Amino acid sequence: MTDRYLRYERLIFDRPSPKVLRITMNSPLKMGAMDATMHREVSEIWRDVDADDSVNVVIFTGHEKTFSAGGDLKHERQVCDDYTLRMRAMKESRDLVTNMLDCRKPIVTAARGWAVGAGLATVLLADVSIVANDAKFSDGHLKIGVAAGDHAAIIWPILCGMAKAKYYLLTADNFTGEEAERMNLVSLAVPDEQVQTRALEVANRLAQGAPAAQRWTKMMLNHWIKQAQPIFDASLAFEFTGFAGPEGKEGIDAFLEKRSPAFNPDCPF
Repeated sequence: MTDRYLRYERLIFDRPSPKVLRITMNSPLKMGAMDATMHREVSEIWRDVDADDSVNVVIFTGHEKTFSAGGDLKHERQVCDDYTLRMRAMKESRDLVTNMLDCRKPIVTAARGWAVGAGLATVLLADVSIVANDAKFSDGHLKIGVAAGDHAAIIWPILCGMAKAKYYLLTADNFTGEEAERMNLVSLAVPDEQVQTRALEVANRLAQGAPAAQRWTKMMLNHWIKQAQPIFDASLAFEFTGFAGPEGKEGIDAFLEKRSPAFNPDCPF
């Protein structure tokens, strides 16, 4: 393994096939939630992958039977009250999306179990997303009282259309991998025990293809998403304004205290 990957604490690297790099999230938190270190590393890793000439394809996956339940809400509650932490998290959220889109190498995600928030972002922004039929997904932002910002505002309407995007982002309902495939949110849903095998099969097939042609094709297709850059920047601003406001604080407090949130129905906006 090259030295460029030695600095990562929450990501495990292996090479299952020639020219294929597999990255496994290894969170110390329940359900693969991202602590501050992992959130930063998941936002940064794509630049190192892009610069690594020994890699043509990436598999991105979770540890054992889970993918990632998104951000650590205890840390996000601190983000609500700390401007520096909030701006850092906002930058990392922006970097996660832009760095995945700018990474020239095809990214294949293999998702089992729960994928929420930033975890779901890496599934939906991948070039090929392979998920378990019974995987559980949710955007989750509205459950904690913040706008469905970052990736959601730009990738959901492209993948599944505005009607489904508005329904699932406004309600924050859970849905399965099988339902995600029906909505065109993911590339392929398969039985749980086949997820890793199918991801490796796809990665190997891509690794045996024409790398320049693949990268140019990815770059062209990603321009459909990059056209929405003003929407993306606005969505980040709205989301992190919410973290600083009463709804974000109440939503996270309610989740941590295992109660229903009591949002003020009288909104000044």
